[in-house]
Amino acid sequence: MGFTLDGPVLEGSRVRLEPLSHRHAADLALAADADRGSYGFTWVPRTGEVEGYIDAQLARAASGKLAPYAQVDRASGRAVGATAYWEPRMWLDEDRLSAIEVGFTWLAASAQGTGLNTEAKYLLFRHAFENWGVARVDLKTDARNTRSRAAIENVGARFEGVLRNWSRSWAPGEDGLLRDSAVFSITADEWPDRRARLEERLARR
Repeated sequence: MGFTLDGPVLEGSRVRLEPLSHRHAADLALAADADRGSYGFTWVPRTGEVEGYIDAQLARAASGKLAPYAQVDRASGRAVGATAYWEPRMWLDEDRLSAIEVGFTWLAASAQGTGLNTEAKYLLFRHAFENWGVARVDLKTDARNTRSRAAIENVGARFEGVLRNWSRSWAPGEDGLLRDSAVFSITADEWPDRRARLEERLARR
């Protein structure tokens, strides 16, 4: 039996990552429209687009290419953003996972800077390395998105370079255009050190 991308519930002290479903729609609509100042390069639905956004992510999940999550703030019990495992890659000669990307991430403005992103990434990284046994985790963002690039580096990922005209642009006014993507990663060899650093950061909070 081959690998099937199916993200389980992942729970920390601040955030619970739940498989995305339409029951999260009302919370996500509130989260996305509260303050959109940081979403210039990110796919974040508006209130009337949330149901379609969830449908699109669930369609990708049905194809085996995505495991989408709602990020639930444990203190309030409300979904405050989304994230996903994305684009699983298999070993050439074996029926097991070699690498996966963490992406499609956004958080309500009120949840940014609270430690939720750090803990969510920690949970996703830990499951990928320690349960699936991946050799690397990828993260990508629009090369112009300095805020996102800083956040990715802040959770321990290493910058590898920019892939030009790599993927769809989500920037306003750029429908149908491609963006340059900044590529980051954590490898299995690096994970023990990155895990210790993330746990130390989380403990300080």
